[in-house]
Amino acid sequence: MSEEAPITTFVVTDIEADGPSPLRSSMLSFASVACDVTGTVLGEFEAVLEPRSDRTPHPDTMAWWETQPEAWVHATTNPEPPEVVMPRYADWVESLPGFRVFAAAPMIFDGLWMDHYLETYAGTRVLGTPLKHARQIFRGGGVCLYTMAGTLRGAEYLKWGMQRVPPEWYGHIEHTHRAIDDARGFANVLARLFAISGSLPKVEATESVYKK
Repeated sequence: MSEEAPITTFVVTDIEADGPSPLRSSMLSFASVACDVTGTVLGEFEAVLEPRSDRTPHPDTMAWWETQPEAWVHATTNPEPPEVVMPRYADWVESLPGFRVFAAAPMIFDGLWMDHYLETYAGTRVLGTPLKHARQIFRGGGVCLYTMAGTLRGAEYLKWGMQRVPPEWYGHIEHTHRAIDDARGFANVLARLFAISGSLPKVEATESVYKK
């Protein structure tokens, strides 16, 4: 009898910040929706963070926030210190079943912020690491919904934007820039993308010519 494949839990995450770079500005809030490949929700995590005293808001980002007053309230009300939140988040991720895989749209933005904050405050990373004794809460390199959606839709690169994904793929959840709303919508998109990929011809894995 073949061994049953391990469960994979996708931790779909959205962040809000007061600037474009975690090296200069602060993450204000984030939320994660843990789901399986079908989109069944296994748990949620939402947090608001105190801005870092060693970081500065970017004026362009703050000008944009002025156009989003309701989202700003959600991103800044009742903040907690990141040194309290991030270890709690890492513990929550580790409580999820099977292999945990980080997912975001795009990975290079939300993943970058989460990776920096997790490394700074929780001693772990978004990406898997070959270090044997390091704390690893996620497996592998993660999933970029931006890339996955663009390729599976068959769109040319300049039309990969998530705003081009049909509303029904989001489960008709509006993208409000409240982190939990956006994470829930992206979790629905991920499930739709896996449904599409499951209908494609399978390519059997072979021994890779790539060697580390």
